[in-house]
Amino acid sequence: MALDDFDRALIAATQGGLPLVPRPYDAVGQRLGVSGQQVRERLAQMLETGLIRRIGAVPNHYRLGFTANGMSVWDVDDALVDQLGERIGQLPGVSHCYRRPRRLPAWPYNLFAMLHGRTRAEVEQQAVQVQQLLGAACTGHDILYSTAILKKTGLRLRQSQES
Repeated sequence: MALDDFDRALIAATQGGLPLVPRPYDAVGQRLGVSGQQVRERLAQMLETGLIRRIGAVPNHYRLGFTANGMSVWDVDDALVDQLGERIGQLPGVSHCYRRPRRLPAWPYNLFAMLHGRTRAEVEQQAVQVQQLLGAACTGHDILYSTAILKKTGLRLRQSQES
């Protein structure tokens, strides 16, 4: 799907988030010179075609008190990793779960799951739950704890397209 000028302007106007006002689509529409209804309709079309994946609130887990965040990495049987990864992604406290290639011999892990908790003990308890779910399909794991946020944004399109 090719983007037209309106699509690019709409993405640029919303990619940093919707305005925190009672009628955000109307506010975006006003900036773009269209109605809020036109903004809603075009965003709905973008969702339907897969151009955008979702529109939703993204809570700041640090401000909510979830400061012990760990990327858990797992060495899981390749024949079962997709099926088990789907189940792990549904667990409370897991915000991201995905498969990645191993980098042997130094990196045997092929399943990653971001765990969030208020303490490291809470994150480690979640890892125990993941381990129990994986069972014998898992032969090793580790938890890599966050120490700083370096980037917290999605993809950003440039305002003008370079030729």
